[in-house]
Amino acid sequence: MPESELKLLGKWSSPFSMRAKIALNIKSLEYEYFEEHMKPKSDLLLQSNPVYALILVLIHHGNPVCESLIIVKYIDETWSSGPSILPSDAYDRSIARFWAAYIDDKWFPSMKSILTVEDEEARQPYYETMDEVIRRIEDAFGKISKGKPFFGGDQIGFLDIAFGSHLGWLSVVETLCGRKFLVEAKAPSLVDWAEKFAADPAVKGLIPETHELIELSKSLQIKWRAAIAKK
Repeated sequence: MPESELKLLGKWSSPFSMRAKIALNIKSLEYEYFEEHMKPKSDLLLQSNPVYALILVLIHHGNPVCESLIIVKYIDETWSSGPSILPSDAYDRSIARFWAAYIDDKWFPSMKSILTVEDEEARQPYYETMDEVIRRIEDAFGKISKGKPFFGGDQIGFLDIAFGSHLGWLSVVETLCGRKFLVEAKAPSLVDWAEKFAADPAVKGLIPETHELIELSKSLQIKWRAAIAKK
């Protein structure tokens, strides 16, 4: 496939960019990657996503597809030659989509809030939400995986991508706050799953180093706190 047929506009630190990269790797697709620095936003980004003017954007034959989970679905539906990402059964697909939406609704916002607020007391509600998500996802893993190593069974699937893409930033939160969320005592299945996920060929090398994300988080904290102050 010529490089011009498939382009990805993303950011190295973004868990949502990572989702698309994993899906493209699973399908063994070649693509042209554009790192977006957002200041200023590239003309290609503004033209491809005029509604939000944000990453993530996949461009296929000149047609833009936006939003990470929509992009993962698009990749799975468009290229049938590689392993399936979404379950083949309609009910199983609905379950995977439900939990992926739950993760986006609860997990990332809580991590962001923990990094944004400035005192430990203010972080407590977000700690509790993350602990709750871990409990629920641990329970869901046992039911969805059916004893296999991944939510997707023997190989990485839709829900693996949705949750696993956040492991890098989870490490940042755990390091900065001195608090572990993914621990053997609370979520033994997820601890084992996370190790296998990070080592999978479709994922290996994509999770940013914790120290690099921590350095980035310093500027993000200033930005996020300033945004709250304006409200």
